[in-house]
Amino acid sequence: MSMLAVKHGAINLGQGFPNFDGPEFVKEAAIQAIKDGNNQYAPVAERFKNDTGLVVDPEKEVTVTSGCTEAIAATILGLINPDDEVILFAPFYDSYEATLSMAGAKIKCITLRPPDFSIPIDELKSAISKNTRAILMNTPHNPTGKMFTRDELNTIASLCIENDVLVFSDEVYDKLAFEMDHISIASLPGMYERTVTLNSLGKTFSLTGWKIGWAIAPPHLTWGVRQAHSYLTFATSTPMQHAAAVALQTSDAYYAELKRDYLAKKKILEDGLKAVGFTVYPSSGTYFIIVDHTPFGLEDDISFCEYLIKEVGVVAIPTSVFYLNKEDGKNLVRFTFCKDEGTLRSAVERMKQKLSRK
Repeated sequence: MSMLAVKHGAINLGQGFPNFDGPEFVKEAAIQAIKDGNNQYAPVAERFKNDTGLVVDPEKEVTVTSGCTEAIAATILGLINPDDEVILFAPFYDSYEATLSMAGAKIKCITLRPPDFSIPIDELKSAISKNTRAILMNTPHNPTGKMFTRDELNTIASLCIENDVLVFSDEVYDKLAFEMDHISIASLPGMYERTVTLNSLGKTFSLTGWKIGWAIAPPHLTWGVRQAHSYLTFATSTPMQHAAAVALQTSDAYYAELKRDYLAKKKILEDGLKAVGFTVYPSSGTYFIIVDHTPFGLEDDISFCEYLIKEVGVVAIPTSVFYLNKEDGKNLVRFTFCKDEGTLRSAVERMKQKLSRK
């Protein structure tokens, strides 16, 4: 989609990378780290304590990775054996399926459906078997923007404790929670010892190209994560780790301003998409919005996105790529609002001028 965007001169509201830069103080910290040759990563543990109330040992329970995608891979390859069952919630970030396939896992998929993408609890209960090793979850959720509620998290937690199941919790959008407070499932009673919490710097500090991520888990799970990490990338850029440590010590005022800024961008895109004629589903977190494209008469999401790029000059992502069963996503497309306000307004204006219901 990004290649087609360049070819057709389209405004890219598809791929989730900001078109603006990260904060100067973090970039300056990277430059200084290169000059000084210093590094330490205790601030990951400090931030986790501030967010969850949990105290972790940075030497034994924090593994620094090359972005959260590598943290996901190291967790799956280090803790999942061939034929282990892993439960996913569809739609899902596309690396999940690929890495589970590498590990030889058997995937069981629970589909989250519009309008609210809530968890079908009975389906989840019936999916768990004696062979279930882990539930891989993501909140705030890409691509839907859903945030798992406390009740949903409590249900997942009780099922995992009852059935001795692990949780791999992808929380890269934790600071982009708009409708409710983000809750780390590791903070719930009895869950830290069976949870790997996955996060990164890129989404919160608009530095997606730095690829600094981490996995937080008790020592017996960290051991497995680190065995895989050692043979995937072995280590991650030291100067960027040092700068990330500085970033993570920033005040809460930074996160409050980040949320205000993204809420303004979200309103521009959300209101614009509604005015164009899409059915727009609520987004409680992340910087994504899911819409139903069917009012415009194209047969599926891929056809619509190709038309949108070539004839309208705007990029969205066909959501079927995030499902095991592609039919479940064929009516939906994903837009992102991690762009400057001028870009968002221009994209909305193009759609108003060139898109019409059929």
